[in-house]
Amino acid sequence: MNLTSPSQVKDWCIKNGFHPNKVLGQNFLIDKNVLDAIVDAAGLETFGASPRVLEVGPGLGVLTEGLLDRGAQVVAIEKDPVLAERLAASLGNPAGLEVVAADALDAVKDGRCDGFPVMVSNLPYQAGTRILLELIRRIDLGVSAVPETIVVLVQTEVADRLAAGPGTKTRGLAGVWAQLDYDVSIVRKVSAACFWPRPEIGSTVVRLVRHHANDAMDASARAAFRALSKQAFEHRRKQLGSIFKGRIDSTARAEELSNSDWISLANAWSKEYTSIS
Repeated sequence: MNLTSPSQVKDWCIKNGFHPNKVLGQNFLIDKNVLDAIVDAAGLETFGASPRVLEVGPGLGVLTEGLLDRGAQVVAIEKDPVLAERLAASLGNPAGLEVVAADALDAVKDGRCDGFPVMVSNLPYQAGTRILLELIRRIDLGVSAVPETIVVLVQTEVADRLAAGPGTKTRGLAGVWAQLDYDVSIVRKVSAACFWPRPEIGSTVVRLVRHHANDAMDASARAAFRALSKQAFEHRRKQLGSIFKGRIDSTARAEELSNSDWISLANAWSKEYTSIS
């Protein structure tokens, strides 16, 4: 089956009695150019021969197949039991594929997503941001073996928030938290027409590359960083001086601060945060 052919994908779903689930965010990529752009952005060649790649939400396997064709060893985590059961067989039972039938959030929390140098995924719309941030926050827990490179296809508004710099309207908690340990960049926009079923909004390919600049931050400083930024963005229309009365004298608002600013505040307050919140 050609997984970038809408007609063949629809025929497979009909023959197998499968109906894409909106709750699980099942919108399958059917564009070969976008597929190639995603795999290219991962830079698999920089991780040696047969790199281990984590994929969350493989669906019918279009991205899985693209990664395998580049020589990757893929561990694909699929929540939908029907797709998980049939994925390997539909791709010809390739030796380089391991399918894990699980909720990705559970898999992240229990460590099954640790140890991969690369993650490449078309993340489900509903849980995509949470999955990504939970994986990144493994660093707070002392896990060093998180992906060095993450390339994901997400809703455009999510991608914009992840990549937003200080002083921009789209600056928010997701971007501040992601940029603590990763350089985030937009790879390309993707039209809604590149998916089946067609979603209501477009998507974007975003790349996160770990920069290691803050590896020396201890657990208490990281906890302070998360807690302070979270509290501030919960009241983003207020000035920091109003949110943290008597502790921060500033007329700035949360989105105006750079990550360096947040780190400075976190280091000053870290003694108050002795555990990960």
